[in-house]
Amino acid sequence: METKIKELDRSNFRQVILDSHQQLLRGIELAEKIKVSGNFSRLVISGMGGSALPGELLQMYLSQLNKNPLEIYLNRAYSLPPQSFQDSFNFFVSYSGNTEETLSSFNEAWRKNLSPLVGFSTGGKLKKIFQKNDLPLVIIPSGIEPRCAIGYFFSSILKVLTNSGLIRDEIPELLKVAQKLKKEARAIEKLGKALAQKIKGRTPVVYASDFFRPLAMIWKIALNENAKTPAFYNVYPELNHNEMIGYTLPQGQFHILTLRSRQDHPRIQKRMRLTAELLQEKGVETTFIEIPAEHIFNTIFYTLILGEWISYYLALGYDQDPAPVVMVEKLKGLLK
Repeated sequence: METKIKELDRSNFRQVILDSHQQLLRGIELAEKIKVSGNFSRLVISGMGGSALPGELLQMYLSQLNKNPLEIYLNRAYSLPPQSFQDSFNFFVSYSGNTEETLSSFNEAWRKNLSPLVGFSTGGKLKKIFQKNDLPLVIIPSGIEPRCAIGYFFSSILKVLTNSGLIRDEIPELLKVAQKLKKEARAIEKLGKALAQKIKGRTPVVYASDFFRPLAMIWKIALNENAKTPAFYNVYPELNHNEMIGYTLPQGQFHILTLRSRQDHPRIQKRMRLTAELLQEKGVETTFIEIPAEHIFNTIFYTLILGEWISYYLALGYDQDPAPVVMVEKLKGLLK
């Protein structure tokens, strides 16, 4: 396996995953001096692909608070949504700084004199525009795949919101989680490797309760982009009302990965168990992955790192370099 890693993992993707906890620490440092002024009830985050995923996690984090202080809207389009224009401020997130949809949305915000505007990027056009106009900007370290920078983006966005007094300060808890993930790094890798071997040759389908939907979606994305394989996701209880019927006549070999938490509603837990039994009758195996029921930060990032390891070792099992996304780059070239 060590030889295969050296041959296939040309960009040292494995080390990027091992260093995931460091992104949480570094992101906080990078946003140390960035804050916005004013009272707002909503935040609109414009971003695409991996740059949009931190917004999904922020929504998830804030939704579990007893009193959610801020509505989060995600903008994955060329223009701003209506929510950008009333009692709102706008974040623009682009790892490369050249994402055309995000730049288009920013240009609209600039033309219409919206304020405040905060940018998050490694460079590119977005960095130049923000620096030229003296707008607040968090500069993210470059050199990795955009989808691997979730920790940088999430912790820096959280720090800006905390600095601005818009959410309660849970930065100390995030620091604790980063240290915990560092200690558990090798154990998570070992589990991810074993799960990858279990699902090799099958099309993975990730299921979770609706609350954990962002985690299931990000697992699906990692499996697509890292392992270069089809993968899908859905949530309980909705999937019981439609998707499960499709396994009556499965048109391929599937393996269900169910993200399960003791925090899930008891009826959801029962649905997960019964669904697995029904699918087993159709020859479709389910593997349950227990989500840590600790602080939400640990739940999020432990689960995300485990998903990265599964997709990483599945890529190696298919003799693929996990880093490149050739088809995406080809499409970008054709769009030009």
